[in-house]
Amino acid sequence: MVAWFQALMPKQGRFFDQFEAHAATLVAGADALQKLFSGDGAIARHIAEIVDREHEADDITRDVLQDVRRVFVTPFDRSAITDLIGVMDDSIDQMNQTATTIALYEVTEFAPDMREMVKLVVEAARVTAEAIPLLRKLDVNAARLHDLTARLVQLEGQADDFHARGLKALFKACGNDNPMRFIVEREIYSHLERTADRFEDIANEIQGLVIDHA
Repeated sequence: MVAWFQALMPKQGRFFDQFEAHAATLVAGADALQKLFSGDGAIARHIAEIVDREHEADDITRDVLQDVRRVFVTPFDRSAITDLIGVMDDSIDQMNQTATTIALYEVTEFAPDMREMVKLVVEAARVTAEAIPLLRKLDVNAARLHDLTARLVQLEGQADDFHARGLKALFKACGNDNPMRFIVEREIYSHLERTADRFEDIANEIQGLVIDHA
C-alpha cells in the first residue's frame, strides 16, 4: 500500500512545493542571521532581511493551513501536515526573535560562542532544506532521511554545549558589575538555543513520518 504522504499530497494541494519553499526561507534567514553576527556593521540591513524572510515564511504557512482546510485529507493526515509546517515556522520565528532582541537593545558585538551557535543554525537550515524534498519518496529516501535527522539532533546538542559555555563565560565577564549586559546577552543566547531546538523538532517530525509511512 502506498503511504498517504506519497500518494495523496502530490495530487491534491501544493504541500510538497510549499514545504520546500518554506525550507528555502529557513536557509535565507539563517544566512542573514550569520551575516548579522559577523560584525560587518550592516546590522539594520541584516535584521531587515531576517524580518522579510520570516514574513515570507508566514505567508507560506498561511497557504498551507488554507490548503489543509480546502483539500480533502483525513484528520490524521491534516495533523501531520500542520505539525511539520508548524515546527518549520517556529524555527524562523526564533531567528526573527533573535534579530528583534538585537535591534531592541542595539547590540553590536557578539560573543564567539554566539557566532558558533549561529554556524550550527546555518547548517541545520541547510540539512533541513536537503531533507524536505526527500519526503516526496519516503520509501526510497528513508535511510538518507534518517542520517539527516540524526545530524539535526547532533547539531542541537552542539548548540546546547556552546550555549552553556557561553553563559558561563558571560557570567564571569559580567559578575556584579554589569547585570544589564548579562540580561541582554542571556536573552540572545536563549533565542539561539530555541532556534536550534526547533530544528530538532523538525527532525522529530520528519523521523515520525519515516517511521509511520516509509
